[in-house]
Amino acid sequence: MPGSAKAMGVLTVGGLVLVTAYTVALGSNGWLWFGWVVLGLLTLGTVLSRGN
Repeated sequence: MPGSAKAMGVLTVGGLVLVTAYTVALGSNGWLWFGWVVLGLLTLGTVLSRGN
């Protein structure tokens, strides 16, 4: 996996940890989860496009 895709993967996992911690501490925020899903889809697209 190239460096940019790997960095996006790390950012996506880190984002998941932060959003989960926020949800546990302060309650759910739909916009945070929506943002994380969008980031995850962008990461997936980057990984798949780099693979070809």
